[in-house]
Parts: sequence; structure tokens; C-alpha cells
Amino acid sequence: MHVMGGLVLGIAIGTARYYSFPNKDTAAALAGYMSLISAVFLHLIKMIIGPLVLSTLIVGIGHMGDAATVGRVGSKTMAWFVSASVVSLALGLLMANLLHPGVGIVIADQGANTANLSTQSFSLSSFVDHLVPTSVFKSLAEGEILQIVVFAVFAGIALMALGDVGRPLIDLADRVSHMMLKITSYVMLMAPIAVCASLASVITKSGPGILLNFAKFLGSFYLTLFILWMLLIVVGYLLLGRRMFDLVKRMREPFLLAFSTASSEASYPKILDQLVRFGVPKRIASFVLPLGYSFNLDGTMAYTTFATLFIAQAYGIDLSMGTQLAIAGTLMLTSKGVAGVPRASLVVILATLHQFGLPEPGLFLIIGIDQFLDMGRSATNVIGNSLAAAAVAKFENSLDEPGVNAIKPAAIPGPGIHV
Repeated sequence: MHVMGGLVLGIAIGTARYYSFPNKDTAAALAGYMSLISAVFLHLIKMIIGPLVLSTLIVGIGHMGDAATVGRVGSKTMAWFVSASVVSLALGLLMANLLHPGVGIVIADQGANTANLSTQSFSLSSFVDHLVPTSVFKSLAEGEILQIVVFAVFAGIALMALGDVGRPLIDLADRVSHMMLKITSYVMLMAPIAVCASLASVITKSGPGILLNFAKFLGSFYLTLFILWMLLIVVGYLLLGRRMFDLVKRMREPFLLAFSTASSEASYPKILDQLVRFGVPKRIASFVLPLGYSFNLDGTMAYTTFATLFIAQAYGIDLSMGTQLAIAGTLMLTSKGVAGVPRASLVVILATLHQFGLPEPGLFLIIGIDQFLDMGRSATNVIGNSLAAAAVAKFENSLDEPGVNAIKPAAIPGPGIHV
């Protein structure tokens, strides 16, 4: 409720400031000062994410029992991620073909610059750089989530194989995870203020009119996301029954937090906490959720195909169905290698435009409103990843009643908590 209040207040303040300061330079300077608040919040979240992912994933794997269980859970998790990605990509293609959001767009001279984005992020060597860590401390310092996940998987399996010898380190990781969750509760007190500042900054700089100029594109994309939300909820209902509505209710605050800050990372600790309270065992939630942040970005998947076709339509380029499917297949692969790449969605789209000979300056058509688009993408990723964790727990016959696995402070001294 407080986050929603911050969202509404931010829109009101941003609109008032935009009309109070018609000079663009003044408005931009004012927006920069306001954005500092949200920047501090996001920096604090990033400070939490690395240690939290590392500790919870090690504990999750360490409590799996054996390597066979890790392999079984991992295969089910990746099968879900691939299936969800295919559906999201296909939905983006379908809606772009049905709604034609790019038809009628007037193309201005955008120049040759493409906002300093580079397609070099998609070489095989670059993918390996983002996948395999050279130092876990470097990965933690730079926030390379995928590298942290790789190290945590190795560490968790090694500690599990050591048996009683590895138990003290698993208990230590358990205590670290509880410490990070307590720090998270302190940081989250700032969330409503950060949400307010983030939206106020964007609207002060760009004005509410930017939404009207691209109303067709924004409306079409959010309709696509709404359909994707409904699909996810229907699938969740088929798997979880009426408990799916409880999961949606529990994810309301993380959803609003991700939406208003345009950051999936901001909601990670809250999602983890609510999943465990919902009944997903901590060992499964701690295993599935970090992987989801690298491989299960449903909102991003739908956006990349939708935006690519939007640009083609804006330039009057008719793409055959074969070409569209090839674009979707390319996006399926390239999007999995951009963990840690700034403005990843735009980088993915730019690389696709380049590969298929589409006008790269078309990226400017969406850069101006990307903040508003990213809000919807980030919120969708919350739904997708929370459902994925609940589904894997269901497949493992490990989904408990709400509150059974609620995260409690670890006892110190003592043997630690084994969830």
C-alpha cells in the first residue's frame, strides 16, 4: 500500500514539476537531483543481491540431499524456463502482427548513432565472460548474477558431497542469508520514497505527454503484457488450483516495486521471502529464483520480438513469417547471454536489427520511452519467476501449506536451520 502511494505521489509531483519548470535544462537538472534518491535505493538493493543469491543458493543446494536431486530439480527448472520463453516470444510476435503498432509512425532523421549501445556483447567469448567467473569476489563486486550462480552451484554441490564436514559452512551460509534478509527489511523501508522519486524524475524530465505521443505502441505492448499475465495466471491455476490467487496476492508488493522502479532486482528479496511464506521450500526457492533472473525474463522476451517488429513496421519493412521465426529463435539464444549487460533489452534488439539488416536508428523510436516499457517488463518478470519457483516445488511434490517454511531468524549459537 505504501509503495502504491509512492507511485501515485510520484506521478503527481512529476507532472506538477514538469509544468512548473518549462525550461528543459532546468527540468533535467531537477530530475537529476530527484533521481539520486532512487539511485541510492537501487545501489542498496544491488549491495544486497550478490551476497543474498550466493548464500541462499548454497544453502538451497546443500539441503537438496544429493547430486541426483540437484540435477532433477535443475532439469525441471530449465524446461520450464525454455517453455515460458518460447510462449513469451511467440506472444510478442503474434500481438505485433495483429495490432501493427509501428504502422503510421513518422520517422524523423535519427542519425547514425545508436545511443552508444554495442552488439559486441553477443560474441561467444563475451558470453563466456558473463558466465564463468574468474573470481567470486570480483563477481560479487560487479554484480554479475550469472557468475555468482555458477560459483554457488559448484560450492553447494561440493559442500553437499562433503556431508558432515561441509555442514558448518552450510550453516554459516544460512546465517549469512538471514542477515541479508534482515538488512533487506531495513532497505525496504525506503522503497515508497524511492518509487516516488523515480517516477517524479522521469515525468519531470519527459513530461506526461511522452505517453500520449506513443500511446498506440505503449497501449499495444501493455495489452500484450496483460495477456501474458493472464496466461501465466491460468497456467498457475491449472497447476496450483486456488492457491494461485494467494500467490498473486503475495506478489502484489514485489510487482509494484519492480514496476515503479523498473528494476527486477529491487523485488528479488521480497519475492524470495514471499515464496517461502507461500509454501515453496527455501531450498527450491533459493535454487530457482536466481536462475530465473538470468534465464526466465518473460516480460523481456515478449518485448524483444514486439519491439523488433514495431521498428520494422515503422520503416515499412514487410517481414515474412520465416524471417520472424528466425528473429524469435535468435532472440531466444542471444537474450540468455546478457546477464549484467547495461540496458540489456535494447542491446538484444540492436544486435537483432544488425543481424537481420533492419534499420538500427529505429532503436531511437523506443529509447525515449524505454523507462515506461521497462516498468512493465520488470513487473512481468516478477510473476514469471514466482510462478516458476512454485511450479517446480509442485512438480517435486514439495509445496507446503502457507507459513510452514516462513523464514525465521537463525539461532546463534546452534546447529543452524535446515529448511
